Amino acid sequence: MAAEVLYDKQADLERLKHKPIAIIGFGSQGHAHAMNLQDSGLDVRVGLYADSKSRAKAEAAGLTVRTVSEAVKEAQVVMILTPDIGQADVYRDEIAPYMEPGKTLMFAHGFNIRFGQIVPDKSIDVSMIAPKGPGHRLREVYVNGGGIPALIAVEQDATGGAFEDAMAYAKGLGCTRAGVLRTTFAEETETDLFGEQAVLCGGVSELIKLGYETLLQAGYQPEVAYFECLHEVKLIVDLLYQGGLNYMNYSVSDTAEFGGYTSGPKVVGEESRKAMQQVLADIQSGAFAEEWIDENHQGRANFYRLRRENSEHPVEIVGRELRRMMPFVNPREVTPGSGGA
Repeated sequence: MAAEVLYDKQADLERLKHKPIAIIGFGSQGHAHAMNLQDSGLDVRVGLYADSKSRAKAEAAGLTVRTVSEAVKEAQVVMILTPDIGQADVYRDEIAPYMEPGKTLMFAHGFNIRFGQIVPDKSIDVSMIAPKGPGHRLREVYVNGGGIPALIAVEQDATGGAFEDAMAYAKGLGCTRAGVLRTTFAEETETDLFGEQAVLCGGVSELIKLGYETLLQAGYQPEVAYFECLHEVKLIVDLLYQGGLNYMNYSVSDTAEFGGYTSGPKVVGEESRKAMQQVLADIQSGAFAEEWIDENHQGRANFYRLRRENSEHPVEIVGRELRRMMPFVNPREVTPGSGGA
């Protein structure tokens, strides 16, 4: 079944013109939501902890800053844009006490609703606008007169206007300029987690590391292996981003295209499919969410160990040195520690 895609003409920004909005958090998504909505003529305030390092940035951007509870008290629409882990505590302590009947609670990711970490009162609307891109891109494209696509979902419609208000919010972000796809909290959450784990963050990273290790074990130079297994990934991803699989194959050599057709399924084959199905099953059952929530409750020791081990992989070590020789790639370095992302 084709997805339902909605645009500017199907959204009425006026619905939110007299509904104060609280953006909780001022990170990657928070800053873009707050600034785009304010530039769209809406009444925005940012909710932050009193000692938040983001307070000065929000104020410098010309935004009104309140504590979380103050922002929620003032607002009719509350968008939570803090990290998934920790949202439940913020909601319980700073948001729920001030969510009067008829107010709207919004999310940009469905994790806490899908896995029951936040259970809103039935008297309020619960909806989601999930832009399909990082916050800096959402802001950049909006400023340039465009928008990036987003997903929209309604979990609770206490007022009868939850969907229309969410569409107005999407228009304020600029997302209806590009198109908004209707979905559910469950579908957004499960597909997002699966994409991250099986393909984008997990699958690609492991494929790069295994390819690099295979070449090193066969006696090839680390630097050459880095270029072939990591550096050139951007070339391929850019082609995929622009025109899909066919455009990528059209753009590479016939040798590369034929080798991809014949060797790709040998590397990523039926065993990979079975593993992906298990990853998806663990997401759908809540097993992954339970593991991740428990990991945080236990102090994240395993998470930090995995982060450290990944940063110490040989492909990362040789890569840091090579990137320093290539200023045109705008190299970035981070020091893995015990802090959050």
